[in-house]
Amino acid sequence: MATATTVERFGLSPLIRFTLLSLYLALVLPLPLLAHAALRGWMAAGLLLGLLLVVGLLSERVETDSEGIRVLYPIWIRWLFRRGWCMAWNDIRALVPVGTSQGGTVYYLKAANRKHQLLPQRIERFEQFLTLLQERSAVNTRGIGRLTPPWTYQLLAVLAMLMVVGEMLATLAVNQEWISLPAGFPG
Repeated sequence: MATATTVERFGLSPLIRFTLLSLYLALVLPLPLLAHAALRGWMAAGLLLGLLLVVGLLSERVETDSEGIRVLYPIWIRWLFRRGWCMAWNDIRALVPVGTSQGGTVYYLKAANRKHQLLPQRIERFEQFLTLLQERSAVNTRGIGRLTPPWTYQLLAVLAMLMVVGEMLATLAVNQEWISLPAGFPG
């Protein structure tokens, strides 16, 4: 696809990125602290490697230009996970809705060659992206919304941050011997 014209870039929504990173940290931060002393270094290294992988997965970006749409990842992670995809505007024939098990709806871009690609619904400036999609491909995007309403990610972010704060306070309390761990507890 040529990029002679202006390229519009859409990254993952900052709210979603922050929420998923916070959730990852909330779930794995206590692990090195709970591990036996001999394993703490390995656990911390695993935590950092996992964080790198999560950041890589959350680095997906969508690019559009006069030729079409591309979904891709940075080179440093592309070789490991997904390579992305591209579709020319004139190949897009329809948007196919598919219900999810959680009650939401995802959409697939149906191409002339019968290939389907998942419509990115978790990107920043989603409404602008839908406008570009409708203008350049002639598919109707009215009625298409985000996969999940923002309040769900906001709530999950608050809960994840509360978990991190609670874990930090519990660690501080144990380290300062304000509370004691039960006999036989690792650490």
